[in-house]
Amino acid sequence: MTVILGAAGALALSLALSPWWWCAAGPLLALSAVGAWDLVQARHSVLRNYPLLGHLRFLLETLRPEMQQYFVERNFDGRPFDRDVRSIVYERAKGVDAEEPFGTERDVYVDGYEFLVPSMRPVRVPQEVPTVRVGGPDCRVPYDMALLNVSAMSFGSLSSHAILALNRGAALGGFAHDTGEGGLSEYHLRGGGDLIWEIGTGYFGCRTPEGRFDGREFADKAALPEVKCVSLKLSQGAKPGIGGVLPGAKVNAEIARARDVPEGETVVSPPYHQVFGTPRELVRFIALMRELAGGKPTGFKLCVGSRRQFLAVCKAMLAEGVTPDFIVVDGAEGGTGAAPLEFADHLGMPLTEGLVTVRNALVGTGLKDRVRIGASGKVATGTDIVKRLIQGADYTNAARAMMFAVGCIQAQRCHTNTCPVGVTTQDPRRVRALDVADKSARVHRFQRATVKSAVQIMAAMGVSDPRELTTGMLVRRLDPTTIAPYADLYEWLAPGELLREPPASWDADWRAADPDSFV
Repeated sequence: MTVILGAAGALALSLALSPWWWCAAGPLLALSAVGAWDLVQARHSVLRNYPLLGHLRFLLETLRPEMQQYFVERNFDGRPFDRDVRSIVYERAKGVDAEEPFGTERDVYVDGYEFLVPSMRPVRVPQEVPTVRVGGPDCRVPYDMALLNVSAMSFGSLSSHAILALNRGAALGGFAHDTGEGGLSEYHLRGGGDLIWEIGTGYFGCRTPEGRFDGREFADKAALPEVKCVSLKLSQGAKPGIGGVLPGAKVNAEIARARDVPEGETVVSPPYHQVFGTPRELVRFIALMRELAGGKPTGFKLCVGSRRQFLAVCKAMLAEGVTPDFIVVDGAEGGTGAAPLEFADHLGMPLTEGLVTVRNALVGTGLKDRVRIGASGKVATGTDIVKRLIQGADYTNAARAMMFAVGCIQAQRCHTNTCPVGVTTQDPRRVRALDVADKSARVHRFQRATVKSAVQIMAAMGVSDPRELTTGMLVRRLDPTTIAPYADLYEWLAPGELLREPPASWDADWRAADPDSFV
């Protein structure tokens, strides 16, 4: 303190002798004031012991993610997406050939490395890109789903320009755009793209003033020609089993209108649905949704947890004679605008095990022919698509990769309203940086090039139709000298096997599964 006061006195004397000293005095006086405050404040111990200098630590801490991303991490070891993956998305979105000179940088002998099996007799790449017909026996308006679609992202989590760019990109490419649980906004509808309208526990866009499901409003909006499918969100990979809070400060007029909530008031999404409490009630509600939607494809999304609980849902489907038209499996590696670290890191089943579980349960109960399986969770390349199809999916969805296509730089500021590229913010000054016309074209190019890559990979594997893929075509390294195909790594149930004689590994869960209880 004595040093700071002495410096201040010397400055005052110099200023009395010459006014030019003000050029240096202003900043030095400001620094002296900051240093004095650092000494007396009680919040940060570092600043009390190291006034002024301690602020350098906070500055470096703030810049650490950017320094890590740009100067430290290698091309293949960044998280959640490494530089190689981000680069391939950017290049495809811009229409640039995503090619790699000099060979792979990845260690192909490390435990866990996976590779696809090429054929000694490749086939021609089909001229028409495959699609997947979604719509079971109770569906009156089936929909042809692309192999890669826009995964669930709500208006509010994403900016108006980002939503509009994604939707226009979907319209250009003929693929689907999931609305997320934040309601049907004007930006979802304005672009002309095919929509999967997702309903979450808050029933945004079809809720009563008390927050319950409003069937009449749901039916009116589900009848819109842009809405091709409707989906009930049970949980998501990044934060399964948790509700959400949208602070009142973020609930502007547009968001309030899309979500059917009062403007400026905090909105709470409960962790569970009010419309069902048992597997049987869930299945019945799916049937009700499909009827209210005029027979359009209806399904649900979940992050898989208990195998026993999912088997209970399958038993309820058998008992009621009702199945969803699709089930989207969201892996624990999926993304979100914000989630508690413990949930993101340690709750929920990763996508591979989730897909295998759902595929086996549906095949084992003889229901797979009626239900299509979607996969979401870090899908970004053609290889990702092919892997997920082998593991049990019929089609895939991507969220963060689509965000890269509209300009996301993985700054990981999604929850702060300070997204530097206008993707995950409601700040008008930041949103204006995102040019909708340019970014919608990039979304289209990225999706088209990635699906083309997947089709080319399948052709190299000797496959012209995704239904020809087998579990023996994906191989994992177990140790430096041992590899094994997925056909041997996991148990694959035969059609109807659970109904005839469940294998020992499934018997306890199958017997305990209760269509009238999740407990």
